[in-house]
Amino acid sequence: MESQSQFLPANPESVFTYGAPLLKYGRGAADEIGFDLSVTGAKRVLVVTDAGVAAAGIPQRVAERIKEFGIDAVVYDGVHVEPTDASLEHAIAYARDGGPWDAFIAVGGGSSIDTAKAINLLTTNPGELMDYVNAPVGRGNTPNQPLKPLVAVPTTTGTGAESTTICVLDVLDLKVKTGISHARLRPTLAVVDPMLTVSQPSGVTASAGMDILCHALESLTARPYMAYERKRPEQRVPYCGSNPISDMWAEKALMLMSTSFRRAVLDGDDEEARASMALAATFAGLGFGNAGVHIPHANAYPIAGRVKDFHAKDYPSGEPMVPHGMAVSLTAPEAFRFTFDTAPERHLRAASLLSPAADKPNDLSSFLPDVLTALMSDIGIPNGIAEVGYESSDVAGLVEGALMQQRVLAAAPCEVRDEDLASIFTRSLTLW
Repeated sequence: MESQSQFLPANPESVFTYGAPLLKYGRGAADEIGFDLSVTGAKRVLVVTDAGVAAAGIPQRVAERIKEFGIDAVVYDGVHVEPTDASLEHAIAYARDGGPWDAFIAVGGGSSIDTAKAINLLTTNPGELMDYVNAPVGRGNTPNQPLKPLVAVPTTTGTGAESTTICVLDVLDLKVKTGISHARLRPTLAVVDPMLTVSQPSGVTASAGMDILCHALESLTARPYMAYERKRPEQRVPYCGSNPISDMWAEKALMLMSTSFRRAVLDGDDEEARASMALAATFAGLGFGNAGVHIPHANAYPIAGRVKDFHAKDYPSGEPMVPHGMAVSLTAPEAFRFTFDTAPERHLRAASLLSPAADKPNDLSSFLPDVLTALMSDIGIPNGIAEVGYESSDVAGLVEGALMQQRVLAAAPCEVRDEDLASIFTRSLTLW
Protein backbone atom coordinates (compact mmCIF):
# COMPACT_ATOMS: atom_id res chain seq x y z
CA MET A 1 0.00 0.00 0.00
CA GLU A 2 1.19 3.51 -0.71
CA SER A 3 2.00 5.86 2.13
CA GLN A 4 -0.57 8.48 3.08
CA SER A 5 0.85 11.99 2.82
CA GLN A 6 -2.02 14.35 3.48
CA PHE A 7 -0.25 15.62 6.61
CA LEU A 8 3.29 16.96 6.34
CA PRO A 9 4.49 17.72 9.87
CA ALA A 10 7.60 19.79 10.40
CA ASN A 11 9.08 17.16 12.70
CA PRO A 12 7.53 13.85 11.61
CA GLU A 13 7.08 10.93 13.97
CA SER A 14 9.33 7.93 13.45
CA VAL A 15 8.08 5.73 16.30
CA PHE A 16 4.86 3.77 16.64
CA THR A 17 3.72 1.77 19.63
CA TYR A 18 1.79 -1.45 19.97
CA GLY A 19 -0.06 -2.86 22.95
CA ALA A 20 -2.33 -5.88 23.46
CA PRO A 21 -3.69 -8.02 26.28
CA LEU A 22 -2.69 -11.60 26.81
CA LEU A 23 -5.05 -13.73 24.71
CA LYS A 24 -6.63 -17.13 25.20
CA TYR A 25 -8.82 -18.26 22.29
CA GLY A 26 -10.83 -21.39 21.55
CA ARG A 27 -13.70 -23.63 22.54
CA GLY A 28 -13.69 -24.09 26.33
CA ALA A 29 -11.28 -21.23 27.01
CA ALA A 30 -13.75 -19.64 29.46
CA ASP A 31 -13.58 -22.72 31.68
CA GLU A 32 -9.91 -22.03 32.45
CA ILE A 33 -10.28 -18.59 34.02
CA GLY A 34 -10.09 -19.95 37.55
CA PHE A 35 -6.61 -21.26 36.91
CA ASP A 36 -5.57 -18.02 35.21
CA LEU A 37 -6.69 -16.02 38.26
CA SER A 38 -5.13 -18.43 40.74
CA VAL A 39 -1.63 -17.66 39.48
CA THR A 40 -2.21 -13.95 40.26
CA GLY A 41 -2.91 -14.70 43.91
CA ALA A 42 -6.47 -13.35 43.67
CA LYS A 43 -8.78 -14.40 46.49
CA ARG A 44 -11.90 -12.32 45.81
CA VAL A 45 -13.16 -11.21 42.40
CA LEU A 46 -16.17 -9.43 40.92
CA VAL A 47 -17.82 -10.87 37.81
CA VAL A 48 -19.45 -8.03 35.83
CA THR A 49 -22.30 -8.81 33.42
CA ASP A 50 -25.79 -7.79 32.31
CA ALA A 51 -29.14 -9.37 33.07
CA GLY A 52 -29.52 -10.90 29.61
CA VAL A 53 -26.20 -12.71 29.72
CA ALA A 54 -26.86 -13.70 33.32
CA ALA A 55 -30.18 -15.25 32.27
CA ALA A 56 -28.22 -17.55 29.95
CA GLY A 57 -26.20 -18.75 32.95
CA ILE A 58 -22.77 -17.98 31.47
CA PRO A 59 -21.45 -15.68 34.24
CA GLN A 60 -22.62 -18.09 36.93
CA ARG A 61 -20.80 -20.94 35.18
CA VAL A 62 -17.63 -18.85 35.01
CA ALA A 63 -18.01 -17.96 38.71
CA GLU A 64 -18.45 -21.59 39.71
CA ARG A 65 -15.33 -22.66 37.84
CA ILE A 66 -13.41 -19.84 39.51
CA LYS A 67 -14.60 -20.98 42.95
CA GLU A 68 -13.07 -24.42 42.29
CA PHE A 69 -9.70 -22.71 42.76
CA GLY A 70 -10.62 -21.33 46.18
CA ILE A 71 -11.45 -17.87 44.86
CA ASP A 72 -14.58 -16.09 46.05
CA ALA A 73 -16.50 -14.86 42.98
CA VAL A 74 -19.43 -12.42 43.25
CA VAL A 75 -21.67 -11.77 40.23
CA TYR A 76 -22.92 -8.24 39.49
CA ASP A 77 -25.57 -8.34 36.74
CA GLY A 78 -26.62 -4.69 36.70
CA VAL A 79 -24.79 -3.63 33.54
CA HIS A 80 -26.83 -1.37 31.26
CA VAL A 81 -26.74 -2.31 27.58
CA GLU A 82 -25.09 0.75 26.00
CA PRO A 83 -23.71 2.14 29.30
CA THR A 84 -24.60 5.61 30.53
CA ASP A 85 -22.92 7.82 33.09
CA ALA A 86 -25.76 6.89 35.47
CA SER A 87 -25.38 3.13 34.95
CA LEU A 88 -21.61 3.31 35.38
CA GLU A 89 -21.92 5.37 38.55
CA HIS A 90 -24.34 2.76 39.94
CA ALA A 91 -21.92 -0.07 39.10
CA ILE A 92 -18.98 1.82 40.59
CA ALA A 93 -20.93 2.47 43.80
CA TYR A 94 -21.80 -1.24 44.05
CA ALA A 95 -18.17 -2.23 43.60
CA ARG A 96 -16.90 0.35 46.09
CA ASP A 97 -19.43 -0.74 48.70
CA GLY A 98 -18.70 -4.44 48.20
CA GLY A 99 -14.93 -4.24 47.89
CA PRO A 100 -12.07 -4.66 48.11
CA TRP A 101 -11.56 -6.84 45.02
CA ASP A 102 -8.39 -8.52 43.83
CA ALA A 103 -9.50 -8.73 40.18
CA PHE A 104 -12.45 -8.21 37.86
CA ILE A 105 -13.97 -10.46 35.20
CA ALA A 106 -16.22 -8.99 32.52
CA VAL A 107 -18.58 -11.50 30.91
CA GLY A 108 -20.73 -10.11 28.11
CA GLY A 109 -20.60 -7.68 25.24
CA GLY A 110 -18.80 -4.38 25.05
CA SER A 111 -21.20 -2.92 27.61
CA SER A 112 -20.08 -5.38 30.29
CA ILE A 113 -16.41 -5.03 29.42
CA ASP A 114 -16.57 -1.23 29.39
CA THR A 115 -18.45 -1.21 32.70
CA ALA A 116 -15.77 -3.42 34.23
CA LYS A 117 -13.09 -1.04 32.95
CA ALA A 118 -14.85 1.88 34.66
CA ILE A 119 -15.26 -0.11 37.88
CA ASN A 120 -11.59 -1.05 37.83
CA LEU A 121 -10.53 2.55 37.24
CA LEU A 122 -12.74 4.12 39.91
CA THR A 123 -12.07 1.52 42.62
CA THR A 124 -8.30 1.93 42.28
CA ASN A 125 -8.01 5.67 41.57
CA PRO A 126 -9.44 8.72 43.35
CA GLY A 127 -12.17 10.97 41.98
CA GLU A 128 -15.42 10.50 40.11
CA LEU A 129 -16.41 9.26 36.66
CA MET A 130 -16.43 12.64 34.88
CA ASP A 131 -12.91 13.34 36.11
CA TYR A 132 -11.66 10.73 33.63
CA VAL A 133 -14.11 11.15 30.71
CA ASN A 134 -12.39 12.51 27.61
CA ALA A 135 -12.28 16.28 27.25
CA PRO A 136 -14.16 18.42 26.35
CA VAL A 137 -17.11 16.40 27.71
CA GLY A 138 -15.23 15.47 30.89
CA ARG A 139 -12.02 16.58 32.53
CA GLY A 140 -9.79 13.99 30.86
CA ASN A 141 -7.68 13.24 33.93
CA THR A 142 -5.02 10.53 33.80
CA PRO A 143 -5.18 7.68 36.33
CA ASN A 144 -2.18 7.82 38.65
CA GLN A 145 -2.58 4.45 40.36
CA PRO A 146 -2.22 0.95 38.89
CA LEU A 147 -5.44 -0.95 38.15
CA LYS A 148 -6.28 -4.51 39.21
CA PRO A 149 -6.18 -7.47 36.78
CA LEU A 150 -9.16 -7.46 34.42
CA VAL A 151 -10.19 -10.57 32.46
CA ALA A 152 -12.50 -9.80 29.52
CA VAL A 153 -14.74 -12.60 28.26
CA PRO A 154 -16.78 -11.42 25.23
CA THR A 155 -20.11 -13.11 24.55
CA THR A 156 -20.80 -11.01 21.46
CA THR A 157 -18.66 -10.74 18.35
CA GLY A 158 -17.99 -7.14 17.53
CA THR A 159 -16.81 -4.55 19.97
CA GLY A 160 -13.20 -5.64 20.34
CA ALA A 161 -13.44 -4.15 23.85
CA GLU A 162 -11.44 -7.10 25.15
CA SER A 163 -8.40 -5.69 23.31
CA THR A 164 -8.76 -1.93 23.73
CA THR A 165 -8.00 0.89 26.12
CA ILE A 166 -11.34 2.68 25.92
CA CYS A 167 -14.60 2.64 27.87
CA VAL A 168 -17.59 4.07 25.96
CA LEU A 169 -20.61 5.68 27.63
CA ASP A 170 -23.60 7.96 27.04
CA VAL A 171 -23.68 11.18 29.07
CA LEU A 172 -27.41 11.51 29.51
CA ASP A 173 -27.77 15.22 30.25
CA LEU A 174 -25.67 16.16 27.22
CA LYS A 175 -27.19 13.50 24.93
CA VAL A 176 -23.72 12.57 23.76
CA LYS A 177 -21.74 9.36 23.63
CA THR A 178 -18.11 9.68 24.63
CA GLY A 179 -15.46 7.66 26.43
CA ILE A 180 -12.53 7.25 28.76
CA SER A 181 -9.24 6.29 27.14
CA HIS A 182 -5.99 5.28 28.78
CA ALA A 183 -3.53 2.43 28.36
CA ARG A 184 -4.21 1.21 31.90
CA LEU A 185 -7.82 0.38 30.98
CA ARG A 186 -6.73 -2.36 28.59
CA PRO A 187 -7.76 -5.81 29.95
CA THR A 188 -4.97 -7.96 31.32
CA LEU A 189 -6.31 -11.10 29.63
CA ALA A 190 -8.83 -11.55 26.80
CA VAL A 191 -10.57 -14.94 26.87
CA VAL A 192 -12.33 -15.49 23.54
CA ASP A 193 -14.50 -18.62 23.57
CA PRO A 194 -16.54 -18.77 20.33
CA MET A 195 -19.13 -21.07 21.91
CA LEU A 196 -20.28 -18.23 24.15
CA THR A 197 -21.58 -16.35 21.09
CA VAL A 198 -23.83 -19.08 19.67
CA SER A 199 -26.95 -17.71 21.37
CA GLN A 200 -26.41 -14.21 19.97
CA PRO A 201 -29.51 -13.29 17.90
CA SER A 202 -29.19 -12.25 14.27
CA GLY A 203 -29.92 -8.56 14.84
CA VAL A 204 -27.18 -8.32 17.45
CA THR A 205 -24.80 -10.30 15.22
CA ALA A 206 -25.46 -7.88 12.35
CA SER A 207 -24.86 -4.76 14.43
CA ALA A 208 -21.83 -6.18 16.22
CA GLY A 209 -20.37 -7.38 12.94
CA MET A 210 -20.60 -3.92 11.41
CA ASP A 211 -18.58 -2.70 14.38
CA ILE A 212 -15.89 -5.26 13.54
CA LEU A 213 -15.78 -4.08 9.93
CA CYS A 214 -15.62 -0.41 10.84
CA HIS A 215 -12.89 -1.04 13.40
CA ALA A 216 -10.82 -2.70 10.70
CA LEU A 217 -11.65 -0.20 7.96
CA GLU A 218 -11.12 2.88 10.10
CA SER A 219 -7.80 1.67 11.52
CA LEU A 220 -6.61 0.76 8.01
CA THR A 221 -7.51 4.23 6.70
CA ALA A 222 -6.55 6.21 9.81
CA ARG A 223 -3.96 8.95 9.74
CA PRO A 224 -0.59 7.17 9.55
CA TYR A 225 1.71 7.37 12.54
CA MET A 226 4.46 9.20 10.61
CA ALA A 227 2.02 11.99 9.71
CA TYR A 228 1.93 13.22 13.31
CA GLU A 229 4.39 15.62 14.90
CA ARG A 230 7.04 13.72 16.83
CA LYS A 231 6.06 13.10 20.45
CA ARG A 232 8.15 12.99 23.56
CA PRO A 233 8.03 9.62 25.38
CA GLU A 234 5.62 10.88 28.03
CA GLN A 235 3.25 12.16 25.33
CA ARG A 236 2.66 8.82 23.64
CA VAL A 237 -0.93 7.57 23.63
CA PRO A 238 -2.41 4.13 22.80
CA TYR A 239 -3.85 5.35 19.49
CA CYS A 240 -0.77 6.25 17.45
CA GLY A 241 -2.13 6.05 13.89
CA SER A 242 -2.11 3.37 11.22
CA ASN A 243 1.09 1.37 11.18
CA PRO A 244 2.37 -1.94 9.75
CA ILE A 245 1.20 -4.04 12.71
CA SER A 246 -2.28 -2.54 12.97
CA ASP A 247 -2.64 -2.85 9.18
CA MET A 248 -1.87 -6.56 9.40
CA TRP A 249 -4.58 -7.20 12.00
CA ALA A 250 -7.13 -5.06 10.15
CA GLU A 251 -6.60 -6.84 6.85
CA LYS A 252 -6.84 -10.27 8.46
CA ALA A 253 -10.10 -9.26 10.14
CA LEU A 254 -11.57 -8.19 6.79
CA MET A 255 -10.53 -11.48 5.20
CA LEU A 256 -12.25 -13.47 7.95
CA MET A 257 -15.40 -11.37 7.78
CA SER A 258 -15.67 -11.73 4.01
CA THR A 259 -16.50 -15.43 4.40
CA SER A 260 -18.22 -15.53 7.78
CA PHE A 261 -20.34 -12.42 8.38
CA ARG A 262 -23.37 -13.10 6.22
CA ARG A 263 -23.34 -16.77 7.25
CA ALA A 264 -23.31 -15.96 10.97
CA VAL A 265 -26.23 -13.53 10.62
CA LEU A 266 -28.33 -15.90 8.53
CA ASP A 267 -27.53 -19.04 10.54
CA GLY A 268 -26.61 -18.52 14.17
CA ASP A 269 -25.86 -22.24 14.54
CA ASP A 270 -23.01 -22.05 12.02
CA GLU A 271 -20.21 -22.63 14.52
CA GLU A 272 -17.45 -22.15 11.97
CA ALA A 273 -18.80 -18.72 11.02
CA ARG A 274 -19.20 -17.79 14.68
CA ALA A 275 -15.61 -18.80 15.41
CA SER A 276 -14.31 -16.77 12.47
CA MET A 277 -16.27 -13.72 13.57
CA ALA A 278 -14.98 -14.04 17.14
CA LEU A 279 -11.41 -14.16 15.85
CA ALA A 280 -12.08 -11.26 13.46
CA ALA A 281 -13.43 -9.15 16.32
CA THR A 282 -10.27 -9.72 18.32
CA PHE A 283 -8.01 -9.08 15.31
CA ALA A 284 -9.84 -5.84 14.51
CA GLY A 285 -9.54 -4.84 18.16
CA LEU A 286 -5.80 -5.45 18.06
CA GLY A 287 -5.70 -3.19 15.01
CA PHE A 288 -7.84 -0.22 16.01
CA GLY A 289 -6.75 -0.53 19.63
CA ASN A 290 -3.42 0.85 18.42
CA ALA A 291 -4.17 2.77 15.21
CA GLY A 292 -7.43 4.38 16.33
CA VAL A 293 -10.75 4.94 14.60
CA HIS A 294 -12.10 8.10 13.01
CA ILE A 295 -15.14 9.59 11.25
CA PRO A 296 -17.74 6.75 11.42
CA HIS A 297 -17.12 6.33 15.16
CA ALA A 298 -17.22 10.08 15.81
CA ASN A 299 -20.56 10.24 13.97
CA ALA A 300 -21.91 7.20 15.81
CA TYR A 301 -21.75 8.89 19.19
CA PRO A 302 -24.45 11.51 18.48
CA ILE A 303 -26.49 9.04 16.40
CA ALA A 304 -26.75 6.78 19.45
CA GLY A 305 -26.86 9.58 22.01
CA ARG A 306 -29.68 11.60 20.40
CA VAL A 307 -31.94 8.68 19.47
CA LYS A 308 -35.65 9.51 19.51
CA ASP A 309 -37.96 6.48 19.38
CA PHE A 310 -36.07 3.86 17.37
CA HIS A 311 -35.37 0.53 19.06
CA ALA A 312 -33.18 -2.03 17.33
CA LYS A 313 -34.39 -5.54 16.60
CA ASP A 314 -33.26 -8.33 18.95
CA TYR A 315 -32.03 -5.98 21.68
CA PRO A 316 -33.59 -5.94 25.18
CA SER A 317 -36.86 -4.04 25.31
CA GLY A 318 -36.93 -0.69 27.03
CA GLU A 319 -35.90 2.82 26.10
CA PRO A 320 -35.09 3.76 22.49
CA MET A 321 -31.64 2.75 21.30
CA VAL A 322 -29.42 2.61 18.25
CA PRO A 323 -26.77 -0.02 19.09
CA HIS A 324 -23.19 1.14 18.78
CA GLY A 325 -22.23 -1.05 15.83
CA MET A 326 -25.33 -0.04 13.90
CA ALA A 327 -24.72 3.63 14.65
CA VAL A 328 -21.13 3.35 13.42
CA SER A 329 -22.20 1.70 10.17
CA LEU A 330 -24.87 4.22 9.18
CA THR A 331 -22.45 6.91 7.96
CA ALA A 332 -19.52 4.61 7.14
CA PRO A 333 -20.18 4.33 3.37
CA GLU A 334 -20.24 8.11 2.94
CA ALA A 335 -17.35 8.63 5.35
CA PHE A 336 -15.15 6.33 3.28
CA ARG A 337 -16.26 8.06 0.09
CA PHE A 338 -15.06 11.30 1.71
CA THR A 339 -11.66 9.85 2.75
CA PHE A 340 -11.01 7.97 -0.51
CA ASP A 341 -8.62 10.52 -2.01
CA THR A 342 -6.31 10.38 1.02
CA ALA A 343 -5.28 6.81 0.19
CA PRO A 344 -7.12 5.31 -2.80
CA GLU A 345 -5.18 2.02 -2.76
CA ARG A 346 -6.05 1.37 0.87
CA HIS A 347 -9.74 1.90 0.22
CA LEU A 348 -9.68 -0.30 -2.89
CA ARG A 349 -7.70 -3.00 -1.10
CA ALA A 350 -10.18 -2.98 1.78
CA ALA A 351 -13.14 -3.36 -0.58
CA SER A 352 -11.44 -6.23 -2.41
CA LEU A 353 -10.65 -8.04 0.85
CA LEU A 354 -14.23 -7.68 2.04
CA SER A 355 -15.81 -8.66 -1.27
CA PRO A 356 -13.24 -10.48 -3.47
CA ALA A 357 -15.73 -11.21 -6.26
CA ALA A 358 -17.06 -7.66 -6.59
CA ASP A 359 -16.32 -5.73 -9.76
CA LYS A 360 -14.78 -2.29 -9.43
CA PRO A 361 -17.13 0.50 -10.57
CA ASN A 362 -16.06 3.21 -12.98
CA ASP A 363 -16.03 5.65 -10.07
CA LEU A 364 -13.46 4.00 -7.83
CA SER A 365 -14.42 6.15 -4.86
CA SER A 366 -17.74 4.25 -4.84
CA PHE A 367 -16.18 0.79 -4.58
CA LEU A 368 -15.94 0.53 -0.79
CA PRO A 369 -19.26 2.36 -0.19
CA ASP A 370 -21.00 0.01 -2.66
CA VAL A 371 -19.54 -3.09 -1.00
CA LEU A 372 -20.65 -1.84 2.42
CA THR A 373 -24.20 -0.88 1.41
CA ALA A 374 -24.73 -4.22 -0.35
CA LEU A 375 -23.66 -6.03 2.79
CA MET A 376 -25.76 -3.81 5.07
CA SER A 377 -28.83 -4.43 2.92
CA ASP A 378 -28.27 -8.19 3.01
CA ILE A 379 -28.00 -8.41 6.81
CA GLY A 380 -30.84 -6.05 7.72
CA ILE A 381 -29.01 -2.88 8.78
CA PRO A 382 -31.27 0.21 8.40
CA ASN A 383 -31.02 2.13 5.15
CA GLY A 384 -29.39 5.25 6.55
CA ILE A 385 -30.00 7.52 9.50
CA ALA A 386 -33.51 8.45 8.33
CA GLU A 387 -34.60 4.88 9.02
CA VAL A 388 -33.57 5.23 12.66
CA GLY A 389 -35.55 8.44 13.08
CA TYR A 390 -33.39 11.35 11.93
CA GLU A 391 -34.39 14.07 9.47
CA SER A 392 -32.45 16.72 7.59
CA SER A 393 -33.36 19.18 10.34
CA ASP A 394 -31.38 17.00 12.78
CA VAL A 395 -28.12 17.19 10.84
CA ALA A 396 -26.84 20.33 12.58
CA GLY A 397 -27.25 18.68 15.99
CA LEU A 398 -25.56 15.51 14.81
CA VAL A 399 -22.63 17.54 13.49
CA GLU A 400 -22.37 19.33 16.82
CA GLY A 401 -22.23 15.99 18.62
CA ALA A 402 -19.62 14.56 16.27
CA LEU A 403 -17.42 17.63 16.63
CA MET A 404 -17.26 16.95 20.36
CA GLN A 405 -15.30 13.77 19.53
CA GLN A 406 -12.05 15.54 18.72
CA ARG A 407 -9.91 12.71 20.13
CA VAL A 408 -11.50 10.41 17.53
CA LEU A 409 -11.57 12.88 14.65
CA ALA A 410 -7.87 13.56 15.18
CA ALA A 411 -7.19 10.12 13.70
CA ALA A 412 -8.98 10.94 10.42
CA PRO A 413 -6.64 10.89 7.41
CA CYS A 414 -7.56 14.47 6.44
CA GLU A 415 -8.99 17.59 8.01
CA VAL A 416 -12.68 17.18 8.89
CA ARG A 417 -14.63 20.43 8.96
CA ASP A 418 -18.18 20.92 10.17
CA GLU A 419 -19.39 21.29 6.58
CA ASP A 420 -17.74 17.96 5.71
CA LEU A 421 -19.60 16.22 8.52
CA ALA A 422 -22.84 17.91 7.47
CA SER A 423 -22.39 16.56 3.94
CA ILE A 424 -21.64 13.04 5.24
CA PHE A 425 -24.71 13.03 7.50
CA THR A 426 -26.95 14.45 4.77
CA ARG A 427 -25.79 11.87 2.21
CA SER A 428 -26.34 9.20 4.85
CA LEU A 429 -30.02 9.98 5.41
CA THR A 430 -30.72 7.28 2.80
CA LEU A 431 -27.89 5.09 1.60
CA TRP A 432 -29.40 2.96 -1.17
